[in-house]
Amino acid sequence: LTEAYYRKLPVLAITSCYSLNLVGHHVAQMIDRSLMPRDAVKLSVALPIVKDASDQWECEMKVNQAILELKRNGGGPVHINLPTTKSGSFKTKSIPNFRKIDRVTPADDFPDFPSGRIAVVIGANADMDSEQEEVLSHFCAVNNALVFVDHTSGYKGKYRTPFSLVGCQADLDLSDITPDLLIHIGEVTGDYYVSKCIGREVWRVSQDGEIRDTFKKLRYIFEMPVQSFFKYYSNGKEVISDSYYTKCNELLEFFRNKVPDLPLSNPWIASQISNRIPFDSTLYFGILNSLRSWNFFEIPISVRTSCNVGGFGIDGCMSSLLGASLLNKDRLYFCVLGDLAFFYDMNSVGNRHLGNNVRILLVNNGKGTEFRHKSHRASILGEAADEYIAAAGHFGGKSEVLVKHYAESLGFEYMQASTKGDFLKQAERFLVHEVTDRPMLFEVFTESDEETKALYEIMHLGESLKGKSKQIVKQVLGEKRLNVLKKVIRR
Repeated sequence: LTEAYYRKLPVLAITSCYSLNLVGHHVAQMIDRSLMPRDAVKLSVALPIVKDASDQWECEMKVNQAILELKRNGGGPVHINLPTTKSGSFKTKSIPNFRKIDRVTPADDFPDFPSGRIAVVIGANADMDSEQEEVLSHFCAVNNALVFVDHTSGYKGKYRTPFSLVGCQADLDLSDITPDLLIHIGEVTGDYYVSKCIGREVWRVSQDGEIRDTFKKLRYIFEMPVQSFFKYYSNGKEVISDSYYTKCNELLEFFRNKVPDLPLSNPWIASQISNRIPFDSTLYFGILNSLRSWNFFEIPISVRTSCNVGGFGIDGCMSSLLGASLLNKDRLYFCVLGDLAFFYDMNSVGNRHLGNNVRILLVNNGKGTEFRHKSHRASILGEAADEYIAAAGHFGGKSEVLVKHYAESLGFEYMQASTKGDFLKQAERFLVHEVTDRPMLFEVFTESDEETKALYEIMHLGESLKGKSKQIVKQVLGEKRLNVLKKVIRR
């Protein structure tokens, strides 16, 4: 293997052993292969013993990763360690076929582009420059495609489709409009509902060339800049239709019009002011409730948005915002976050370099309300979830003066609301377009039960319709229009 390593020979070494949990217990013929010499192999993977579908998927990914590494970046040896429970019966006559993943570089032959519905999904991504945006929009125009985005995707072009409000609908069958091919770019997404929009096959485009099988349907990984990919599959084509984009956005608009007057909550706050964020400002979101709530609603195109989706949980988004705000003192920087995230990161607002261009919207429900939503497994504990999981009663238990005194002592202009009327009145000041003489902190007190109710109502917007599931899509688009759509997008 060392000889192969220095000569870049694609040698695939497969070793076998008993279950890895026996390593270190003096079991005969059991060798610990978890560490390999640095100049023996390019990559070493250990396969799990397959007991369920998750183990099978892990095996599939690691084998693909190992085989692809044999020729990557000049090639070299790779090691697969194969634990086995071996039966010794020799009754197996054939083995099943498994998914093959291919890596494509600019020097390789590109696969044929499939027919059918085409969509791009973008996870967290830097703001696209004008060239990247133009290339992606042209790709959509000539392939009758659209782009599924959330507030971290960085694409502001014509074909952006923030589909979270549709994707979150409980029991909604989207099979008539989900893509046949999904092109995956960007990194971790905070939009959990995009998983309803995957389709049959996924192609990933990323310069790192790594296998990221987020949706468990990956077929190709294109190791190249995204604009190179989109240019190749747009070359020589003419604009044919935007029917797929149009129909998906008609469905999105239908559900937007169904949003009721929600209880006082993070989603209600987003519904009231998301379209009023001042021009050319920056908006940071906390994880998870804030980003999810605001993904349901549009934000002005000129507003830059960001969120720490890499780690999730108590994420330090306020520190990130404050660091960014130092870049341009004339630009407004907003942050929307919950109480747990605020108190975890509260020392950051005491920074002596903090500018007057910072505005913090603190949605204080007195706990990690995420753990009380009916969709979360902790909700089965009922009220006991507050004590053991949701951290209820922390930091003063929704004290009306704790944050107020802290913020004012640090030089903030402080505002407070606990009713819708109070919020709308204070929001006028909070959203003023000019940089004021002090930074602002707007604390809004909500109830956990109302937060849960609001999310439930958002996720069940179609319940008042007689038709459900697939019938809702047909009811919105119409049977005839849906059939026409199918014919157009499958040409």
